[in-house]
Amino acid sequence: MRHLLKALLVAVVFLPEVAGGQAARPKPETFTLGPGDVVRVRIWREPTLDGDFQVDEQSRLTLPLLGTRSVVGLPWVDLRDSLLTAYRRELKAPSVTLTPLRRVYVLGEVARPGLYLADPTLSLAGVVGMAGGASPIGDLRRLRVVRDGQTIIDRAAIDGQLIQTDIRSEDQVFVDRRNWFELNSTFVASAAISVASIIISLRR
Repeated sequence: MRHLLKALLVAVVFLPEVAGGQAARPKPETFTLGPGDVVRVRIWREPTLDGDFQVDEQSRLTLPLLGTRSVVGLPWVDLRDSLLTAYRRELKAPSVTLTPLRRVYVLGEVARPGLYLADPTLSLAGVVGMAGGASPIGDLRRLRVVRDGQTIIDRAAIDGQLIQTDIRSEDQVFVDRRNWFELNSTFVASAAISVASIIISLRR
């Protein structure tokens, strides 16, 4: 029953991301890559050219066969088309798949904490969903986001900031645990009932 309730909670929290939240996410025509972002390359029958290649601190992307090029200010669709054209010059009728990804850390009280390579069009809600949502003692209302050493979100609103906030590479998303009273609500309620019963008994 606990696992069923957890699954339902995750579905309810992240349903807007699927149903309508994507409308507010950056589109491939507009988003650009920056330091820390990754381009995943898959080329049919060319395993030595496959891999996940990270944009460096100078916003340069280095790929086998194609060398190094700057990605500064270049929309993803333009960069993708440029890379595909370059591969066609170097290879005979290549079948190439290029996927842009953000590197985001999801830590704290989530089901599967760690580093995630996420679609740039995902919001915070989407990347927390990749980590399995909050653990049994986690609280999505106690979510913090650290970007470039600064806390940009503290105690996010589930129906607002989680869905509306874009992700950036090297973001650190922390989900804190629920407070003591929430974790021990059953104990507190039982204790209160016991105390009330004792008081009633003494007054008789």
